[in-house]
Amino acid sequence: MNRPVRLKTEDDIKRIKESGLIIYHLFKKIESMDFDGVSTWELDTFIDDYILKNRARPAFKTVRGYSFASCISINNVATHGVPNKKKKIRPGDIVKIDTGTVMNGYFADSCSTFKIGTVSESAHKLVNAAYLALLKGIEEIYPNKNIGDIGYAVENCVNDFGYRVIKNFTGHGIGFALHEAPVVPHYGTKKQGVVLQEGMVITVEPVVTDGSDKLIIQDDGWTSITNNGKLSAQFEHTVAVTSSGALILTSE
Repeated sequence: MNRPVRLKTEDDIKRIKESGLIIYHLFKKIESMDFDGVSTWELDTFIDDYILKNRARPAFKTVRGYSFASCISINNVATHGVPNKKKKIRPGDIVKIDTGTVMNGYFADSCSTFKIGTVSESAHKLVNAAYLALLKGIEEIYPNKNIGDIGYAVENCVNDFGYRVIKNFTGHGIGFALHEAPVVPHYGTKKQGVVLQEGMVITVEPVVTDGSDKLIIQDDGWTSITNNGKLSAQFEHTVAVTSSGALILTSE
């Protein structure tokens, strides 16, 4: 991704947040719902309808070759799980829901991992570690810091828990399109990489696994599973770089 970084004005950032808040409220609603026995296709249909009812469009449908409003990845599916009528959600699952919105031309993207019913202690710890790693990365977002500072903080946090970051998938710029420059790896070296500037809007979205960080791409060309069947968890926020630090645009 060698395209130039496109900085956003205060008004642009405000509009991206309006788009991002739709996902925030969607996830809050999902937290209170019972999805035992619901297929990932049914859940995606709910997400699609919710976004449309809130005067936005599903951003993932702007991706060439993809026709769903979300990616729904269960347990050892690390990312890009394609909704399927036969894939049912069951108690004990950890379910990663990744979705995006576009409203009035402004894009936002977020992911959360949901624990269905009572999950195992190992799953609980993994989910908590993934969320903490996201927050550690966001803490590094200030003007004149580097993309490498974000990745270093994320990977060190994950490694401290004995887990691994999956390096194949990165964060990215966002706002005027779903995917923009720069690339935001979740590993790196301090003071290396692109310099953060006020007006940048990026995603931080580490995928964390208990075991090997190698993935297997399924026949659909999208669904990526861990190669040893281990669980994975992911959280993501869309974040603006401001003079005072990070402003999360997919949260209140």
